[in-house]
Amino acid sequence: MSENTSTAPQPESGKPRRRIPVLILLPLVIFGALAGLFLFQLTLGNDPSQIPSVLIGKEAPDQSLPPVEGLTLEGKVMPGFSKQDLLGKVSVVNVFASWCAPCRQEHPLLEELAKIDGIQMIGINYKDNPENARRFLGSLGNPYDRVGADNTGRAAIDWGVYGVPETFIVGPEGTIRYKFIGPLSPDSYQTVFLPELSKVRDSAPD
Repeated sequence: MSENTSTAPQPESGKPRRRIPVLILLPLVIFGALAGLFLFQLTLGNDPSQIPSVLIGKEAPDQSLPPVEGLTLEGKVMPGFSKQDLLGKVSVVNVFASWCAPCRQEHPLLEELAKIDGIQMIGINYKDNPENARRFLGSLGNPYDRVGADNTGRAAIDWGVYGVPETFIVGPEGTIRYKFIGPLSPDSYQTVFLPELSKVRDSAPD
């Protein structure tokens, strides 16, 4: 009887595995790290209300906005505004629209702001229907001393608006001193906006 010398195929355990070159993976790793950093900063690392504005410390836009058609307050036609109306007083300029849900959310805080002595409240009505704007202010209350109609959105661009609502503090010399992006909340109103407003008021000449 002859001896069977055949052997079964052995697994190629000793054969080196093909490796993906590190240089190919490096761009993917870098991209993933940058994407993760961007996402962190967008969601957790930055408060969008604190996004800096290039207009801080610069003069308010030199523009003249017409009044909102048919808007009255206590039986008197509510005027629009121009840059000249910003001079001589500390102004809070709020960009709003009737179709903006967050604007409705923050509106009671604007009513509170209107009670503060020594400031004037100015509204920029952004791309709105005049009738809707009148209804909005008629139902929620009108905290403004003047409201300008920004029918085309050009005025908001000049103010560097990211989206409604946004609220600015303008010094009596006509310089933009602070910008709050997004709707004011009870917390941000008390801990952020009012302290910034106090700084401007305290620095204003008597």
